[in-house]
Parts: sequence; C-alpha cells; structure tokens
Amino acid sequence: MSAQIGVTGLAVMGANLARNLARNGYTVALHNRSVEKTDALLGKHGDEGDFIRTETLRELVDSLEKPRRVLIMVKAGPPVDSVIDQLTPLLEAGDIVIDAGNSHYEDTRRREAALAMKDLHFVGVGVSGGEEGALLGPSIMPGGSRESYDSLGPMLEKISAKYDGVACCTWIGTDGAGHFVKMVHNGIEYADMQVIGEAYDLLRSGAGIEPAEQAGIFADWNTGTLSSFLIEITAEVLAHTDARTGKPFVDVVVDAAGQKGTGRWTVVSALELGSPTSGIAESVFARGLSSQKEQRVLAQGILAGHEETVQVPESFVEDVRLALYASKLVSYAQGIDMLTNAAKEYGWELKLDEIASLWRAGCIIRAELLDDIMKAYAEADTRPANLLLAPAFAESIAGAVPAWRRVVATAVRLGIPVPVFSASLAYYDGLRRPRLPAALTQGLRDLFGAHTYQRIDTDGTFHTLWGEDKTEIHAIDTH
Repeated sequence: MSAQIGVTGLAVMGANLARNLARNGYTVALHNRSVEKTDALLGKHGDEGDFIRTETLRELVDSLEKPRRVLIMVKAGPPVDSVIDQLTPLLEAGDIVIDAGNSHYEDTRRREAALAMKDLHFVGVGVSGGEEGALLGPSIMPGGSRESYDSLGPMLEKISAKYDGVACCTWIGTDGAGHFVKMVHNGIEYADMQVIGEAYDLLRSGAGIEPAEQAGIFADWNTGTLSSFLIEITAEVLAHTDARTGKPFVDVVVDAAGQKGTGRWTVVSALELGSPTSGIAESVFARGLSSQKEQRVLAQGILAGHEETVQVPESFVEDVRLALYASKLVSYAQGIDMLTNAAKEYGWELKLDEIASLWRAGCIIRAELLDDIMKAYAEADTRPANLLLAPAFAESIAGAVPAWRRVVATAVRLGIPVPVFSASLAYYDGLRRPRLPAALTQGLRDLFGAHTYQRIDTDGTFHTLWGEDKTEIHAIDTH
C-alpha cells in the first residue's frame, strides 16, 4: 500500500492534520523522531483511516506514491532546516516538501529557492485554526509554485474548513506568500484580541460591569456586526467561574500575555515595507508591557495616575461596542494594506477577495464582516485604496466615530490604557486630515541633515541653506 502523503512531526498539530487527512480518505504515512508518538497516535486513532507506520525518513519516503508529498510539522526555525537537510537526499525531482508550521516567510522564500535548485518543490503553508481546526478543518494558505498546488491543492482543499460549501483554501502565490498571509492573519488576530480586552477593561473598570454580566453583553454583540469567533469565545471565557475559588475565571489568571512571535514578525515586516500598522504594533507592545510584571508592581507604588471621577452614561456600553467595531475594522485595513505593499515588493499577485474568503471559517479571525471585505475587493475597477475607503465601511465607521472619540477620551480621564483603541483612532484621523505635521518633520530633517523636501506649489526637490543665508536651492544643486 502506498501513501498519498507523509507527515513527519506528530505533536498535536501534526497528529491532527494526519488524522484529518486520513478521515478524508487519504492514506497517510506517519513518522516521528521518537517512534513512541507514532505508536500512540495509531493506538488511539488508528481506526480513523488508513495509516502507514514508519520509523525512519527513508521508510517514510519509500512508502509514498510519486510525486511524493511530505508534510513537515516541527518547530519553526532550525528544526525545519534540519528535517529538510535529512529529507532532500532521499527525494527525486518533482517531489513536494510542505512546511505547515508557523515559519517566517523569509525562511520559506530561502528554502523554496534552495529546493528549486534541486528540482524539488517547497510549499510554505499557513494553517490557522489551532488544534481543533487542524483536525476538523482549518483555514489553509498555501504558497509555492503553481505546479505544486496543482498536485497538492485538491488534498488541502478537501481537509480545509468550508464556508457555505466553499473550501477555505486556495493558492496564495509564489515562494513565501502563504506564510506571509498567515503572519498578517496573526497580526490582525493580536489587534483583535487586544481591543476586545480593552473593551472588557472599560466596561469593568469604567462602568463597573462584572464578567458574568459582560458575558451576556458580548454574546449579544455576537449577533450583530461584531459577530466573530473571538467575540463568541470572549463571552464563554467571561462566563466561566473558577472551580477552586468561585471567582470569575479572569480574576485568577495572571495578567501577563504570552506570544509566539508572529505578531512581532508582522510589525517588523510592516516597518520594512513602510506599512503603518500602528494598531497591530500597539497590540504587540501591550502584550510586552503586560509581561513586565516586576516593573508594573514597582510602578503601582510610585507613578501617580491623577484619574478623574467620570460619570459613565447609560450609552457607554453601546459606545464601547461602536469603538470596538471601528478599531476592529482598522486592524483589518492595516493588515490588508500590508498585503498590498508586500505584493508590490515581492511580485506576488495577491487576490485580496480570495484571501478574505479563506478567513471566513476555520481560522481565529473569522468574522461576518469578511463577506463585506470580499465584496469590497471583488471588482478590479472598484477596489478601494484602503479598506476604510470602501463605501460600506466608510459609512459604518463614520457612524461610529463620535462614540469612538467619547470612549477614548473617557479612558484617558479614567486612567485606563486603551493603546489599540487610541492608535486606531489616530490612524483614522491621520488618513482623513488634509495636513499632517510631517511638513515640519521634513523641515527639521532638511535643517540638520540636508535631507531635502518638496513644495506644494511647484515640482522638484529642494534644500534650504540653513547655515548660510537661508536661500532655497534645487536639491540637484547640492551635489
């Protein structure tokens, strides 16, 4: 019996993807560095489909039909390179190596180029949905060559999540495009989770609404424009009571948020691309600040807050809902803008409507508003330069702006940090303002570094002779 795909690396994600493939009718060859994990999977789930047990990479490769498809599910970074180095001497031209972990897209680009020199296909696949999604149907974002997708794509589409019967999987683009899109997905996820946390903090610290009552509020929000997986599970977490203490679950959890790096990668890549992802960046910094526990404890006894007493109006809950919706839109807008810039930089033909469609089911940021995002980018002649400029979103966010400003102002007066609410509002205002203080920045740069500037009333690049008589000359005259 030949397997149609092999999986090496059988921790939870790898094991669940292997089970998903077997459940969908594929014969799956299994390999793990420690054979005990292979046997444990077969012992518990061997009846879910057709598996082939292997103990070495040679056995794994020999068990596969051609062209061979080998899916690597090990920790990102050097472990992936190590497996590739061991695997590639065993493969033949046309075989496909698949990395479905959270690898950095630049690593994927490097690996794809190196394996192409050996006539092998390398496919970086973004997979979102966690352990449950891997088993029941994740959102899948594959990169690599179009030829490799012709062989691998039908298999990935079959195991992916479905939205109204449509697979949440499509070819993204060459080399690292799949992992780049997954990275941006995670950046949006960071911002989405942070604004939800800020909403919770405002409702509790500002309006005095306890977690159990907030659970009902979030459940209600999940029936409207905020409908999404993260809002849904927020209601579940807030409703949960700790069995040991009887306190709300959120009150017994240490308030230091962890991260695995994809949010940080998003921000670094955005800086390199010149994409203003301020909301996403603030969500990453917020996690970092939360984890500086020793400094925070010291600061509580030293730093004055000077908080004001604010009478929170009855409309505050609705105001927070609107501010949350507007900030959520900004995180999507910033992520999509980053995709647009990356496509230009790397020569990818990213189809933004198709990418939005992949996020409608299976992944963490799945939300109802993705249908409208798809529509905004569906037609080439009406695609907005920025998501917020699409007529449907421009209208909805305009209606939220007054509430958004009230919420941020109230938070400032109460001393409640809302970094993503406020950064997202600043991004919105930065887009719409006719003049920004960047004119002064350019003047300062020209004075201390002769970095030049442009004028609003004539073409060309100019420099002022600040240290002389302050006359203006064309920049070409400075060389």
